[in-house]
Amino acid sequence: MKKNYTNWHPIKKALNNSEEDRVFFHEREIWFCHLGENVGFEQDGRGDDFLRPIVIYRKFNNEIFWAIPLTKSSDKIKSGAEKYYYNFCFSPNIISVAILSQIRLIDAKRLVRQIGMITEDDFEKLNKKFKDLLP
Repeated sequence: MKKNYTNWHPIKKALNNSEEDRVFFHEREIWFCHLGENVGFEQDGRGDDFLRPIVIYRKFNNEIFWAIPLTKSSDKIKSGAEKYYYNFCFSPNIISVAILSQIRLIDAKRLVRQIGMITEDDFEKLNKKFKDLLP
């Protein structure tokens, strides 16, 4: 799979050099985030802005947090790999899949806009499933 690093790097540079204040965010929120073009099987952003929905899993301060990327493609989950994913209803008609194995530290400069929130019940289940992955 060929990656488009040439188009991603100017966006990444602009995000890093931005003088704008970071947006305010909370755990459980779902945001579109500039994830960019990444190496190998790491989850990429999509479209011209390299965006992907993420759920804010753990906020450390006003600048950084752990994010879990989301997808709608539950059909790509291979048998036996279900423990690395958590399915939940994002809205009445949309099933989202949290890709637990792709958790990563993100700077709030990458956040574009909030698009929703995972319910407290689903967040507790996601948290338990994530903790079950740890040794």
